[in-house]
Amino acid sequence: MIIKRYLPVLIVIASFLALYHHVLLKLIHDWEADANYSHGFLVPLVSVYLIWLKLRENRDLPVKPHNSGLILLFCSTLFYIVAFTGAELFTMRFSMILVILSAIVYMAGWSWFKALLIPVLYLVFMIPLPAIIWNKIAFPLKLLATGIAVNVIQAIGITVYGEGNIIHLPNTTLEVVDACSGLRSLTSLLALSAAFSLVIDLSRLKKLVLFLSAVPIAIAANIFRLTLTAVLAKKYGPQVAEGFLHELSGILVFIIALVLLYLLSKLMSFGTGKADK
Repeated sequence: MIIKRYLPVLIVIASFLALYHHVLLKLIHDWEADANYSHGFLVPLVSVYLIWLKLRENRDLPVKPHNSGLILLFCSTLFYIVAFTGAELFTMRFSMILVILSAIVYMAGWSWFKALLIPVLYLVFMIPLPAIIWNKIAFPLKLLATGIAVNVIQAIGITVYGEGNIIHLPNTTLEVVDACSGLRSLTSLLALSAAFSLVIDLSRLKKLVLFLSAVPIAIAANIFRLTLTAVLAKKYGPQVAEGFLHELSGILVFIIALVLLYLLSKLMSFGTGKADK
């Protein structure tokens, strides 16, 4: 009896895995190989947790399967086939989210689609951006971070000259490479701030502000990292900008960014009441 009850769900899951198993394997490989998206391993777990919260919150919501979900499933699958034909990885991966949402409509109805829309869309944070888009964002961020860091370094009394993404110090020259553009920490912090804003008890406007605050926080944290690296390189030599110390500074700065995000959420929580929601 239980098997019969959940048979449609099992069929949909089996069909999904059969269709997307190679896409999922390549996605996992990219999480392992690309440090910019190592947070991808956590995104599905967070999504499942958010879905569980919604299931508990909407336990009395009626299940009303809707046949329009079949049309959406057909369109989503067709979208995948077109992406597969064109070998476009990002589109293929995004089609997974469309298929999941379509399956929700088919098996549970539009009310559950509305309830689970945001938790399922959260999965977009696990999908690496196409290289052409990543580079379009990373390069301006790199120049911005370099320029501001040079101004900060000059303000604290160190002779420095900036040229594009190059920081010239009296005793060494530092190049701000793509990994130091701040986009890596920005993508991770956006994923975390999105999850944080979804579970915290704030108004919708404050949730949006908290989510978007990840952008200036990540940029400011990266500028601080570049400034600190330049100051240490001036005092102790260029070796501090390489290897373990460089990686450690990235981790510490990301932790600082998380703390700032948390403090901002606590600040925004002051005075929050029913009237604010």
